[in-house]
Amino acid sequence: MPVIVYSKPHCIECNVLKRFLNDYKIEYEVRDCGAHPEYLEEVKQMGFLGVPVTVVGGKAIQGLQPDAILEALKEHPS
Repeated sequence: MPVIVYSKPHCIECNVLKRFLNDYKIEYEVRDCGAHPEYLEEVKQMGFLGVPVTVVGGKAIQGLQPDAILEALKEHPS
């Protein structure tokens, strides 16, 4: 199941989130909103103003919420 992380390069919360995903060996795609403004538009269309935003099985989770991400992964097993 695809996990997508919308982030920016110098975002501390984004980097902590990616470290969490790496530690749990969760594969994910990074969408760099700094390099690609169209990704920031996708974030805004989901109703959020900033990053990080993690999308798991179509469910968008804003900010650094490890428990919510793990729960979404349980609800949408690969």
